[in-house]
Amino acid sequence: MVIDLTRSEKTTFFRFLFLYLASSLILMLFVAFFYYQNEKTLYIDLVKSNMQNIISKASNEVIVSHMMQQKFDKEKYLNSNEYKISFYDKNQNFLFGNLKENIDFSSKFIFNDNYLILIDTSTVGHLGIEYIVLKDSSLMKKIEELKFSIITIFVFSYLFISIVGIYLAKLFLKPIKEERIKLNNFIKDTTHELNTPISAIIMSTQNENLNAKQIERIRLSANRISEIYKDLTFIFLENKQKIIHLEELDLSIIIKEQIDSFEPLYLKKKLEVIYKLEPTVFEINKDDFIRLFNNLFSNAIKYNKMNGKIEIVLENRVLSVKDTGIGINKEKLKDIYKRYYRATNQSGGFGLGLNIVNMICKTYNIKVEVNSLENKGTIFNLEFK
Repeated sequence: MVIDLTRSEKTTFFRFLFLYLASSLILMLFVAFFYYQNEKTLYIDLVKSNMQNIISKASNEVIVSHMMQQKFDKEKYLNSNEYKISFYDKNQNFLFGNLKENIDFSSKFIFNDNYLILIDTSTVGHLGIEYIVLKDSSLMKKIEELKFSIITIFVFSYLFISIVGIYLAKLFLKPIKEERIKLNNFIKDTTHELNTPISAIIMSTQNENLNAKQIERIRLSANRISEIYKDLTFIFLENKQKIIHLEELDLSIIIKEQIDSFEPLYLKKKLEVIYKLEPTVFEINKDDFIRLFNNLFSNAIKYNKMNGKIEIVLENRVLSVKDTGIGINKEKLKDIYKRYYRATNQSGGFGLGLNIVNMICKTYNIKVEVNSLENKGTIFNLEFK
């Protein structure tokens, strides 16, 4: 069953998702920008260092050739595809080379986004060469490749972050949907639970002269409404800070009273109720124990089969409530104490009874165990320490 979010919930959800994606985008842009600037500077330094090595090597060969009176092998420098180089005399006149551009000899280093030019004077006039000018054009290509790599990584990283964000948002949304489904089912079930006894009361009071059967029907319906009200009050309206009045109670007496009060209900389903009650004193609030027992006993009636049986045993400080009802699937046993949870689709109840049982048991340190087999029955054991 799917329940759509309300308009305000959708607005909040999409605002959260937008804020997450927008903040991630801004952060990644900052990271990408500074990474690009850092890598670009590193590229420039590497290219510049490589150019200085080439010029230094060429200058050394010029000086050695002049001193050894050998021919300078200029061809190996002029045939490179990575750079262009030219040699100039002391008057800045072009001697030879493959770089034929107007050069500003006042600067030793010329840089723009397209190229780097390095001007060296370390030959000090050997072979008539005063200036060596080297131009590297590979920088632009390297920077373009850097941009492409950063953009590619950025796009895929942001896409991954977006997918993760949407996935996390769905995980965040899932429990909200589940709770809304539970709440919706709870409202429907509560309406159904209240409608049955109210309808019975209305039908029974249509005649002015009520017979004993109609009066009994009204009494049962009123008791049922009272039980629903008490359950809802215990869960939602009870002041948890109030002082609980504890009493030394003989649990067997209270259990017998409650069994008698449920007689019209279990007789209606032709159930056999067998009980063996040993006097057992326990310190507990009386209303809480009644709520505890009534929820277990009413479930044993509600989910039992026609002509079934209920066994209630209180001995050795252990209360057992056993029925021959529809039972509970083994995989669902771990969830039966959750609020609004119902282990069966059978009508009746709205998932509060066992939650109340669990709450009371925790409050008074009562150990509760349950064993159940589908289509065989269920047994609850409560140990009063």
